[in-house]
Amino acid sequence: MDAFFASVEQLTRPTLRGRPVLVGGSGGRGVVAGASYEARVFGARSAMPMHQARRLIGPTGVVVPPRGAVYGKVSKRVFRIVREAVPVIETLSFDEAFAEPAELAGATVAQAREFAEEVRGRIRTECGLAASVGFGSGKQLAKIASGMAKPDGVMVIPPSGEIEFLHGLPVRKLWGIGPVSGDRLARLGIDTIGDLARMSTVEVASVLGATVGPALHRLAQGIDDRPVAERASAKQISAESTFAEDIVDLDELRKAIRKAATDAHRRLLKDGRGARTVVLKLKRSDMSILTRSATTAAATTDFDDLERTAQRLALDPRTVGAIRLVGVGFSGLSAVQQYALFDDLDAAPDETTHHDTASAGGEAGSSSHAGGIVEVSETVHDPTVDTESPEPVRFAPGGDPQSRTPFAPGADVTHPEFGHGWVQGSGHGVVTVRFETRTTGPGRTRTFGVEDADLRPADPLDSLEWDLGADDDD
Repeated sequence: MDAFFASVEQLTRPTLRGRPVLVGGSGGRGVVAGASYEARVFGARSAMPMHQARRLIGPTGVVVPPRGAVYGKVSKRVFRIVREAVPVIETLSFDEAFAEPAELAGATVAQAREFAEEVRGRIRTECGLAASVGFGSGKQLAKIASGMAKPDGVMVIPPSGEIEFLHGLPVRKLWGIGPVSGDRLARLGIDTIGDLARMSTVEVASVLGATVGPALHRLAQGIDDRPVAERASAKQISAESTFAEDIVDLDELRKAIRKAATDAHRRLLKDGRGARTVVLKLKRSDMSILTRSATTAAATTDFDDLERTAQRLALDPRTVGAIRLVGVGFSGLSAVQQYALFDDLDAAPDETTHHDTASAGGEAGSSSHAGGIVEVSETVHDPTVDTESPEPVRFAPGGDPQSRTPFAPGADVTHPEFGHGWVQGSGHGVVTVRFETRTTGPGRTRTFGVEDADLRPADPLDSLEWDLGADDDD
């Protein structure tokens, strides 16, 4: 999907169409979760600090808080359409998936384009959004092609031209080459994927590691036989927030832990499994990360037990330093067994400190034993899986205005006379609302007093004006 978060905002809020839109937190540490193509013209992009993106765009930019429920609902409908064309898909994120249509085995470029245009047409008709499609004989090439097809296009790499196409690309285009490994290769004069492919296996292993190197080397040579398969169940469920101001008091930290545990627990219940391990993640103001965990013999979904364990893992900010990010995760996921949980947590847990400013995608490894405290001490990075998939961006109460008041900018509201709308501005006892939805076209603005009983918070899903049938249910 093209600029998915921002495009959904422009879909449901027609006034934003054609304007540079930034989705994300507007606080001092807000981060851009999505940027429209109009915003990207100015250099704004996802994961950029919001203050930097706003400075690049200037006064024409519009910042709206993320509405995860709306993006999730649209994502479900998009993937339903794709599944009707290809029953088995491998999702990478809210807005991206692999598919391997059996009828396209041995197909011509024209036949592939025709297939793509049919699916893209259905998505545009039924969802109102643009999708881009890339074709290749493997995941690597398909992913590169889909990126190059944007916005709103199709790119087909025929098998006969794959190697020539691949080897001419910058080495950073290779799925799994990040900034660190890219800089390392650049210092050695390895600028293109072809340069990497021509290295010996020994050279690649010495530069990129004995495990990572050979896997990337094969991809650079066009060897990619990974099948398309439904994603396995999540190995960890977590929630985290970065705060507008550092946490320096233990009481404030406990409130943050409870909020993170509440958010993670909601996802755990939706997943349907219980957790054996509770992980507490604390990022300090110097960007170092403290990770602590506790594991027991039985899995549970009981919030009180899980939150109590997370609280026991807390460290006093006055001792370890100011905290800017708090996260709680649940792992060791399995069917719930009705046994006593966390019987013995009297031992003081140890912590593991990571000094990476940006950790690679992957999962923390741990050893576990019933009733004991264990450490999370390793980050696994595998370039043959979805290392480029964007991690979900979450926002703290201090950074997301919509979480502070129902009438903060970007909040969905409703009025018995004017219908559904969203707050464009508020302050000094008044609220300015633009009344519009997906189907209305650009709406008019009206101003109300904050005490006006007719103006009420609304379900963001109402801005879609979709018949939310069973196929869109969570």
